[in-house]
Amino acid sequence: MRTQPSLIRNGQRGQALIETAVTLPIVLVVCVSIFEFGRALQVWQQLTTAAREGARVAVLPGATTDGVKDRVLRQMEAEGLPNRNANQITVVTDAEMTTSGNPVSASQITIAYPYSFMVLNPVVQLIAPGSDVGTPITMTASALMRNESPN
Repeated sequence: MRTQPSLIRNGQRGQALIETAVTLPIVLVVCVSIFEFGRALQVWQQLTTAAREGARVAVLPGATTDGVKDRVLRQMEAEGLPNRNANQITVVTDAEMTTSGNPVSASQITIAYPYSFMVLNPVVQLIAPGSDVGTPITMTASALMRNESPN
């Protein structure tokens, strides 16, 4: 009876372990980054939607800054965004924009929102302690709409 030759030579098991130890953290960071930046893009889109809703209210005749901020905060709540604060919202009702070379009155809503990465920062800290990757950032979304004429 013949014995099967060993497919794994001495030392190859250690080599596979080292290769796994080197590549696994890289693959983990890439996977977590895809997840986190996808979530960040979703939050940015939600902020943009809230800014547009505020701009829709701001262009109406008789709109007030408090009414605009309230509408933005309600939209952020409907989108499921935590940390809502009226101080994050800037309303400019006298902004100017140019349409066909003519200056017109417009309203601009800007939202500055603190965004924290849930998983990226802890994973990167395991691999590279003291790294700034994944630290909280401030996202900004803005919407500009032409004011309706009071006619």
